[in-house]
Amino acid sequence: MFDFDQYLGFLAFLSILTLGFWLMIFLLTFVIPYWIGGSLIERMREIREEKKAKRAQA
Repeated sequence: MFDFDQYLGFLAFLSILTLGFWLMIFLLTFVIPYWIGGSLIERMREIREEKKAKRAQA
């Protein structure tokens, strides 16, 4: 059926595929929403500071 090196290659392929799948799930569910949420909060703070600066200037 399989030679030993073919078996090792198949196991390597399956492990890389599985690691890639779980990495993609982790990135889509935790890292990217955290990144987007942090950038939105930072942008809202910048807008708020710009409004305060305009009020202080006027």
